Formats: sequence, C-alpha cells, structure tokens
Amino acid sequence: MPKKTWNEKLRDNRGLPRVVTLSPKMARRWGGRTCAIPAPLEVRQLMRCVPKGMVTTVTEIRKAIARLHGADIGCPLTCGIFVWIVAHAANEDLQRGKRRITPYWRTLKAGGLLNPKYPGGVVVQRRLLEAEGHTIEKKGKQFRVKGFEHRLADLLA
Repeated sequence: MPKKTWNEKLRDNRGLPRVVTLSPKMARRWGGRTCAIPAPLEVRQLMRCVPKGMVTTVTEIRKAIARLHGADIGCPLTCGIFVWIVAHAANEDLQRGKRRITPYWRTLKAGGLLNPKYPGGVVVQRRLLEAEGHTIEKKGKQFRVKGFEHRLADLLA
C-alpha cells in the first residue's frame, strides 16, 4: 500500500472532532475534565487565520479548539501532531506549484520557539518570519520570536 501524502493525512479526520471526558489522572495532569480532539482541517483553518506580521502558538491553537468545542482543554498531542501535518501539507502544496499556502511558519511552539520539525527546520521558518518583520533571538540552543506575546493573532475573531 502506498504511503499517504501529507494532504491525504490532513483530510483523514478519523471521526474527529470529538470531546472526551478525561480520567481523573489526566484531568489533574492537563488541568481540565473535558478535552477537545480536533480534526486536522480545523487546526489548518486556525493556522490560516494568522495574518502577516502576527504569530500564534500551539498553546493558542489548543485554547481556540477548546473554546470551539466547549471543552476545558484542547488536546496537546493531536494539536501538536496536526500542526506538523499542516506544515508538511503546505510544503507539499508549494512543491506542486501552489502559490497560496497555509502560513505554517507563523505557528510557533510554546514560549515563541521556532519548530525544528517544520519543512526546512528553523532555518526556513526563521527566514520566512524575518521577511514578515519579526526579530529572531537565540535562547540557549533554540530560537524564538522576540516579543511574540505582543504579536499573537486572535484566532477566533
């Protein structure tokens, strides 16, 4: 069986979205009783809402997913995985000649950190963010957008 493309993975919703009740242990760990597990296309839609010059984080996406579904939290695992899939699907679109792609580089890790798992790693993400006016600073061995917290887009506006 041939391997799925990133865009095929993006469109495979597997019965998502859904809201689940967390076990008491997971509720203590994540800080809520209900958890929204998004569909990959929902995550892409939120990532597409971030205008040029602004950024978001996976944490902000999780909060938006929780609000959309009336849950206490957005799933940390699936939100992170789906952000990664969206980035690679956008890169796949770019390689196929599509000019308007999801601006995945505007979605940062927690704390404003750049994501080394994106296509081209932090080198490409840094170049794209700097082209939009952001300043990147080194934080230990990682890179982050300086003052990112003042440039967070309102995802549910």
